[in-house]
Amino acid sequence: MKRLFSILAITLMVAFGTANATTIANTSTAVTTVTTMTQDETPAAELSFHQNLKKRFIEGGAGFMGIVLLCLILGLAIAIERIIFLNLSTTNTKKLAQSVEDALASGGIEAAKEVCRNTKGPIASIYYQGLDRTDEGIEAAEKAVVAYGGVQMGQLEKNVSWISLFIALAPMLGFMGTVIGMIQAFDKIEAAGDMQPSLVAGGIKVALLTTVFGLVVAIILQIFYNYIIAKIDSIVNDMEDASITLMDLLIRHKK
Repeated sequence: MKRLFSILAITLMVAFGTANATTIANTSTAVTTVTTMTQDETPAAELSFHQNLKKRFIEGGAGFMGIVLLCLILGLAIAIERIIFLNLSTTNTKKLAQSVEDALASGGIEAAKEVCRNTKGPIASIYYQGLDRTDEGIEAAEKAVVAYGGVQMGQLEKNVSWISLFIALAPMLGFMGTVIGMIQAFDKIEAAGDMQPSLVAGGIKVALLTTVFGLVVAIILQIFYNYIIAKIDSIVNDMEDASITLMDLLIRHKK
């Protein structure tokens, strides 16, 4: 009887141990599987914005994506140069007009020209050209102001047309990449003789990425372009007002 109880006890212990071992093994396998899945999914989820952008850029292909990136770099370089130039060209028109008027009252034309020489910006240059032609008459001074104002407008608008070119070119290159990607996708379908999603996914992905990057570049450059145009219009308006003010000052000084 004791031997029977001993056998039953051993059998129960073995069965319980086996069940525990199986449970532990299954749990370990599940944990390992979850850990592996988490490790596989974590890098994709934890990619930073720059890493994700770099990944998408590489996936889009170096051909068209490189050209689109070049459009962005050149467009931004021109835009930044124009913004710096326009900010340096901005002048306090009222202060300059008052300084010129005081110089005319105290020291005459030469003193007013000296004030203009010491002031930066297109408005001061226009003032100087008008003052320099005062001896030839008011009409000659007015013609000089108008002519030199056109020259200064050309300087303000220099290279701005290139930015508009890159704005138009970037999405066009993106759309071209889209068309080429779709053509490659259909070529794969034709070669395989079967419509499989895996065959066309790569081409369609490249097509969409080139389009997105082209549109992003165009949007960025368009913002800078609109700011530059608004700044040029503001300076041109100041130039026109300053020209009228200068003519009034010269007429009063002649009297």
